[in-house]
Amino acid sequence: MGKVAVGAAVVCAAAVCAAAALVVRHRIKSSGKWARALSILTEFEEKCGTPSSKLKQVADAMTVEMHAGLASEGGSKLKMIISYVDNLPTGDEKGLFYALDLGGTNFRVLRVHLGGKESRVVKQEFEEVSIPPHLMTGSSDELFDYIASALAKFVATESDSQHVSPGRQRELGFTFSFPVRQTSISSGTLIKWTKGFAVEDTVGQDVVGELTKAIERAGLDMRVAALVNDTVGTLAGGRYNNPDVAAAVILGTGTNAAYVERAHAIPKWHGLLPKSGEMVINMEWGNFRSSHLPLTEYDQALDAGSLNPGEQIFEKMISGMYLGEIVRRVLCKMAEEAAIFGDAVPPKLKIPFILRTPHTSAMHHDTSPDLKVVATKLKDILEVEYISNTSLKLRKLIVEVCDIVATRGARLSAAGIVGILKKLGRDTVKDGEKQKSAVALDGGLYEHYTKFRTCMENTLWELLGEEASENIAVEHSMDGSGIGAALLAASHSQYIEVEEP
Repeated sequence: MGKVAVGAAVVCAAAVCAAAALVVRHRIKSSGKWARALSILTEFEEKCGTPSSKLKQVADAMTVEMHAGLASEGGSKLKMIISYVDNLPTGDEKGLFYALDLGGTNFRVLRVHLGGKESRVVKQEFEEVSIPPHLMTGSSDELFDYIASALAKFVATESDSQHVSPGRQRELGFTFSFPVRQTSISSGTLIKWTKGFAVEDTVGQDVVGELTKAIERAGLDMRVAALVNDTVGTLAGGRYNNPDVAAAVILGTGTNAAYVERAHAIPKWHGLLPKSGEMVINMEWGNFRSSHLPLTEYDQALDAGSLNPGEQIFEKMISGMYLGEIVRRVLCKMAEEAAIFGDAVPPKLKIPFILRTPHTSAMHHDTSPDLKVVATKLKDILEVEYISNTSLKLRKLIVEVCDIVATRGARLSAAGIVGILKKLGRDTVKDGEKQKSAVALDGGLYEHYTKFRTCMENTLWELLGEEASENIAVEHSMDGSGIGAALLAASHSQYIEVEEP
């Protein structure tokens, strides 16, 4: 062999060795990065832990805060708002009732025909109307005149077979999903607008008064019988279908709970005790907080960067608005410290709320062998071509992050419900007592995120134990802000006394 050939062979061998060393170094580096990703995951899973013992502490803390909020205004992070709803529907209600649901840039008007115990809801119709942007920042009269005019047009479509009895006013349930200081079943002053509304001259005014004046200007003979929020409406809808319903929980973009309290157990109530002996309490439970909540660095950073730092801590851990954002923050840390998406962090991953809960739910529910949905979602949302080449083990890691976040949220939701049942003395079985209780649930998170719903229900049975679980039911109560409001107009009708024998 000539010198040149030997030299070439040596150079070649050296190149092969160098290349092999590079591959080994890359593997070591990669395995080091992967180990870091796994360590971030493990630490996150530990911090999010919700063993039964911790959940029981959360449930106890919820009960304690409920007592404190009922004792005095401002006595607790839970507002425990008196709703003035002291008559929930029984199923006996008959007649034609309307509802107006104003909670965002669209509003709905509904007409519900109730046929009593036998026929129940005979017919329901609704129309959705969008609010022109200029009315969201205009005057109070302009906004309410626009709403009343749409309501009048809708009333004009009543058929011959559907109209109120002669000599009677039409009655309406008004779902108003903005902060209100309620002063009676049919009055409440607006504290502040949210969701892009800035109609300054409505603030501090009675919103029912504003609507009533507009209804009169529209030439409509209609009375607002009940001012409610969607959670109280969900409770009404649940009770209408099942007399055992004692509480309602909304798990959607936001979260809240309402329940039926014994009127004499509300120390801050100074009025006459209602005939029914009951009062619906709107808990505003999203603002619950406790040292027992398993908060992580990601929750703390999310809260610090939010519009309401220090507020709505429970909501930020369990509701649809935030679950996707928590997943994004964990993936961002993994991308920065463990290069899970390559050397550069995808720029889109740094945008808050770009990863929404419907996205994480779709990834969490991916049953394809190669987790194709996960790959597609990452590619579509993060808009990075090479994301389509994510390894299967990375996709599995991402599904695990989604699972940890959803599981914690679902289990904490269940603990909150147990706290309510505990306050009502329905979390255990008393000797020989077989009191049935049901909880009405609604909201997109509960309805569409199957793994969240299943985990929440299983956790509820786990915390209550076998015996107590037999007496508790969980039911889906749909459209509390619509049908529920119409039902509350019926149960608070001015004509009830007339009809009673």
